[in-house]
Amino acid sequence: MNPPVPAVLAELAGVMIRNAMPGVADGERASDLGLSAALLAMAAEVWDRQAHILVEENRAIRALLGEAGEDSDLRLSVLKAEHDRLRAALVEAHAAAEAAGDTAREAAIWAELIAATERRRLASAPV
Repeated sequence: MNPPVPAVLAELAGVMIRNAMPGVADGERASDLGLSAALLAMAAEVWDRQAHILVEENRAIRALLGEAGEDSDLRLSVLKAEHDRLRAALVEAHAAAEAAGDTAREAAIWAELIAATERRRLASAPV
C-alpha cells in the first residue's frame, strides 16, 4: 500500500487526537471520523493480504527472470526488500527485451505487471 500502512495509521492517530480536543466543529469531526473509518478498512484489507501478494509476485518475477529461490522469511520488511530487488531486475529485463525486439518476453513481463495491478485491487474499488 502506498503510503505504507504504518504511516496511514500514524496519521489516523493524529486525526483522532485532534478530534478529541474540545471545540472541533461537528461537521469537521464527522468528516474526519468518516474518512478515518474508510482508511482503517482499506488498511485492514491491505495488511491482511500483503504478505501473500508479495510472495506471489516475487515468485512470478523470479520465474520471468529465470531465478531460483523462494521467500523463507515472511516478515513484510524482508518480502518488500526482495520485491524491490526483483522489480528493479524486471525493469532491466524489460529494457533488454525491448532493445532486442523480444516481443514475447515483453508481453510476458507486461502480463505480470497487469496481474500485479489486479492483485492489489481493493474490494471497495469501483472498477
